[in-house]
Amino acid sequence: IGYDENLNTIRTYQVCNVFEPSQNNWLLTTFIDRRGAQRIYVEIRFTVRDCSSIPNVPGSCKETFNLYYYETDAVIATKGTAFWMEAPYLKVDTIAADESFSQVDFGGRLMKVNSEVRSFGPLSKNGFYLAFQDYGACMSLLSVRVFYKKCPSVVQNFAIFPETMTGAESTSLVIARGMCIANSEEVDVPIKLYCNGDGEWMVPIGSCTCKAGFEPDNGNLTQCMNSCPPGTFKSSQGPGLCLQCPPNSRSTSEAATICVCRNGYYRGDADQPDQPCTSVPSSPRNVISFVNETSVILEWHSPRETGGRNDVVYNIVCRKCRADRRSCSHCDENVDFVPRQLALTDTRVFISNLVAHTLYSFEIQAVNGVSNKSPYPAQHVTIDITTNQAAPSIVPIMHQISSTMNSFTLSWPQPEQPNGIILDYELRYYEKDHAEINSTVLRSQTNTARVEGLRSGTVYVVQVRARTVAGFGKFSSKMCFQTLTDDDFKSELREQLPLIAGSAAAGVVFIVSLVAISIVCSRKRAYTKEAVYSDKLQHYSSPGMKIYIDPFTYEDPNEAVREFAKEIDVSTVKIEEVIGAGEFGEVYKGRLKLPGKREIYVAIKTLKAGYVDQQRRDFLSEASIMGQFDHPNIIRLEGVVTKSRPVMIVTEFMENGALDSFLRQNDGQFTVIQLVGMMRGIAAGMKYLSEMNYVHRDLAARNILVNSNLVCKVSDFGLSRYLQEDTSDPSYTSSLGGKIPVRWTAPEAIAYRKFTSASDVWSYGIVMWEVMSFGERPYWDMSNQDVINAIEQDYRLPPPMDCPSALHQLMLDCWQKDRNVRPRFTDIVSTLDKMIRNPTSLKAIANIPAVDLLRIGVTLAGHQKKILSNVQTMRVQMSQSPSTLA
Repeated sequence: IGYDENLNTIRTYQVCNVFEPSQNNWLLTTFIDRRGAQRIYVEIRFTVRDCSSIPNVPGSCKETFNLYYYETDAVIATKGTAFWMEAPYLKVDTIAADESFSQVDFGGRLMKVNSEVRSFGPLSKNGFYLAFQDYGACMSLLSVRVFYKKCPSVVQNFAIFPETMTGAESTSLVIARGMCIANSEEVDVPIKLYCNGDGEWMVPIGSCTCKAGFEPDNGNLTQCMNSCPPGTFKSSQGPGLCLQCPPNSRSTSEAATICVCRNGYYRGDADQPDQPCTSVPSSPRNVISFVNETSVILEWHSPRETGGRNDVVYNIVCRKCRADRRSCSHCDENVDFVPRQLALTDTRVFISNLVAHTLYSFEIQAVNGVSNKSPYPAQHVTIDITTNQAAPSIVPIMHQISSTMNSFTLSWPQPEQPNGIILDYELRYYEKDHAEINSTVLRSQTNTARVEGLRSGTVYVVQVRARTVAGFGKFSSKMCFQTLTDDDFKSELREQLPLIAGSAAAGVVFIVSLVAISIVCSRKRAYTKEAVYSDKLQHYSSPGMKIYIDPFTYEDPNEAVREFAKEIDVSTVKIEEVIGAGEFGEVYKGRLKLPGKREIYVAIKTLKAGYVDQQRRDFLSEASIMGQFDHPNIIRLEGVVTKSRPVMIVTEFMENGALDSFLRQNDGQFTVIQLVGMMRGIAAGMKYLSEMNYVHRDLAARNILVNSNLVCKVSDFGLSRYLQEDTSDPSYTSSLGGKIPVRWTAPEAIAYRKFTSASDVWSYGIVMWEVMSFGERPYWDMSNQDVINAIEQDYRLPPPMDCPSALHQLMLDCWQKDRNVRPRFTDIVSTLDKMIRNPTSLKAIANIPAVDLLRIGVTLAGHQKKILSNVQTMRVQMSQSPSTLA
């Protein structure tokens, strides 16, 4: 029994054997359960006698003692065991007194109590023992308090954090994960707090907030128990409070996140939940029209009711009607609206390019941001207008058909808007170096005129205009044409000499053909659709001509796509209907509306889903090829879509589709001159490709597209079929390795894979035969191997029915076995131009002599059965024309 600092009696552990040497006194606690703590704190209250206050104290007197601990999973120490002094204790510290006592008063000692705190860790076993060692001090151990520290459970930022033990070190930070309280949800993840070594929480990271439809309890950040009552809402999570429903909306249940619009009211796609619900506008008012020939100005007043919105715009619906008003159809695409037809912000629009003497119905719609939500049509007002008489529109372009030393012949298309029957045309022309006042006027009943009495080697400026009962239209833009010089005339004779030599017995007959020479006044003429029309007769020359670059030579094929094909924003493309299937996916008809340009029809090739990278490269290689070409007889690439799905190639739309099927559908409907014109366009396109050193390898009527003006354009530059080993197209064979269109391919290309412009010329001869036969299949039902054998034995296709002999002779020239003697595409274009300028050369119809029938029967004996029906057809034709047997 001892005393505390207040001289109260307490139970203590005392030792004071300072006069005996070699002291080693131990005090051991019972087993202490760790309870999950990693660091333990020990608070010791004790007193120590000052050695100097003890008379005759030996030098071994101490004023300190040692604190130890031993960690174990089970109870070990019992009385009588050697554990007391033999256990492997770990020393915590040597404890020294801050103050010692030495005085004695009132028969007792004046106590000076010391208090020290020590900690140790980390601990991992179930519990531990504490041991105190005295080695020669006079001391009393008053109390020992053993404890650990923890951070208490707490709610912060709408998240609850559990009670958390401190770390193993006094500087440790222990992470505690938080959990959102009821009716709240996370804002930032993860939500956590750090518990420091003193059992204190650090600044929280992350937070929760009340869910939409719930608000904090009177600003208390520990509860989200208040749900929004009916008539109120809270649209998003956060600390905000419930709001009253905006006008024209309501909520009928608790915890509403949005107020529903009342009947007849709507929210726009961009409207926020706290904005009022609005309605559609009423119709425009007081429409006024001003008609000026084929143009109309419409003006109107804004609707009386805007629906509570300030985003009202106007759409114009244009319909062209019959005079009796029984039926109406949408206006032509060439009708212009200024500033635009849709989403007008002004209450005025100028409409032009209408047809004269025609009834139009214009519907002016008022729409706003919620009109698309209403189940009812937009409010509108309609006005009917009849256009006035009008002069014809401008003649778009002129081109030169032929030229001599003192004349030239010109041709031009009809104005796009004739506005009535064209009575005649008026040309005015003058020498370029003279004043316009000296111009001469010439009238023509047709869209072709021969201007005579000109000076040789002189450039003339020419304009033309059309006349109807309403008067003359405006003159076309100025174009320049030149007559031949004497040197030009002689040079032309020299070029034509090899072609016009006759037999030696009959003598030599010279036929002079005139070459069209066009000189454009300005090098800056824009490449418009009128220029395309003019360029149908353009001659491309080698100097300065760019050369085709094979996209497969690029290390990265995507680089070729970026260089030669323009990327199109997918939002400008509108797909309308499927028109076919390509090698890689569907082909669609659609519309393309690029910024600042008119909307046009386009063909859209798509890459089907599930493609591999090689298929994507092969698909886009066609765009890389097509994008390098710029010619009126080559299909025009509008651009590609590669940054979204599906991947697309967008080209100009050809209304009449593939040439072979178009001809079959219109069998016998075209004149020879029209057919020659089609062939001339194909030859011009191939001439351009050959001059760019591009070999097509698959020239066939199925790969020629035709537009509404019968302009033929070369297409299909993908070459993918040569890379694929399976195809259902019977036009191609794999017996020779790879895929080759045998019926259209030159012998050297079949045998040795020698594809050149000369092999394209052979294919062009087959295309000529397809055109003149109105889409008949070359070599009819003969197998591909039979075709190869027949060609090897010098068999050539006979002329189709009513085929001019000059055209069949050109075909035979294209089918020369020696590719070096076949004509070039330049020669073919020149020959066809002469035929067009001299239609009488096409009157002689090709005949098949009877001896040819016999030769065919003998030469092709190995496959007579295959061609028997065709020979019989020839005989029938000959019997109908006995002169062929002469």
